[in-house]
Amino acid sequence: MEDGKPKGSGMQGELKNRTPGSILEEIARQGARRLLIEAMEAEVGEYIEKHEEKRDREGRRLVVRNGYMPQRDLVTGIGAVSFRQPRVDDRKLDELGEERFSSRILPRYLRRIPSVDNLIPVLYLKGVSTGDFSEALEAILGPEAPGLSATNIVRLKAKWEEEYRSWSRRDLVLSAKLIVTNPAKLDFFSLPN
Repeated sequence: MEDGKPKGSGMQGELKNRTPGSILEEIARQGARRLLIEAMEAEVGEYIEKHEEKRDREGRRLVVRNGYMPQRDLVTGIGAVSFRQPRVDDRKLDELGEERFSSRILPRYLRRIPSVDNLIPVLYLKGVSTGDFSEALEAILGPEAPGLSATNIVRLKAKWEEEYRSWSRRDLVLSAKLIVTNPAKLDFFSLPN
């Protein structure tokens, strides 16, 4: 026993009976977690520093750190990464009509990184049935990949179908224009929405 920790505890103890591939994935997840936490801490620190001069009548800061939000998981290509996001108390900025803190790194309701969301339609187009999605995604992302149930896949599929219907009904005359700038040359460009 060293420093109050039993022998074999920590990273070595946890990884002792695992395969090299699973050890590498765990190291990647821990590294991603550390980098994410460092980036979020820096983002919050920068925001608080930016508003350091803003104080109420009693001289108290209007923008302060306020602990951490509850733990949440972010599904990534290397599996779920668990973390606690720093919390900012900036409610007083509403009274001044100023914009409150919103993380650019990790938006409030993001549960899966975009590459995981992009994987779902690819699997669908490759012929994986809705009922098999959970099994396929578990094989790719690991068993801790929450939020990717058959129900969520059906909901996403319905959303894609609606987007496709909307896209296929768009007015092509208004969305693109053909201009002749030189009789020998045609330029095609899209107009902004």
